[in-house]
Amino acid sequence: MKIKVKTLQDTKNLAKVFAQCLDKNGLFVTLTGDIGAGKTQFVRYVLEYLNVCEKITSPSFVILNEYKSSLCPIYHFDLYRLEQKGLKSIVSELREYSKQGKLTFIEWAEFGLNEIPDNALNINVEYDEEDLDIRYFVFESKNQANNDFIEKLSKGINE
Repeated sequence: MKIKVKTLQDTKNLAKVFAQCLDKNGLFVTLTGDIGAGKTQFVRYVLEYLNVCEKITSPSFVILNEYKSSLCPIYHFDLYRLEQKGLKSIVSELREYSKQGKLTFIEWAEFGLNEIPDNALNINVEYDEEDLDIRYFVFESKNQANNDFIEKLSKGINE
């Protein structure tokens, strides 16, 4: 599924519907896309809609931020600054946080080599080739439960 967003408000609206589609089972989400495409902003908006009380920051320099919500524990990774050796040090966390009952976001998942679990919902944030203010959020998964989530998200967006 490919969603076009033209403004920050569009991104916020997408994040709201995304948050409304989540349940206590959680979700393991990977985000890819160029620097500045909107990965962190999307996560920030989702967490705001989940009523996260802590300050929501980019995990670029700390690798992992943890948040509490009434829905489930939330983990936000950023793999951009990790080299292969550093990635190997967090593989067990990636696997642990991919289990049901946790909401996990992995930014720069393409740096995860082959360590990203197969149950991921993948979101690629792409710039429009002609208008850099426009983004496309492309949702993909190999997992039937995530495909059901994408379908639910699609219905929520079209309402």
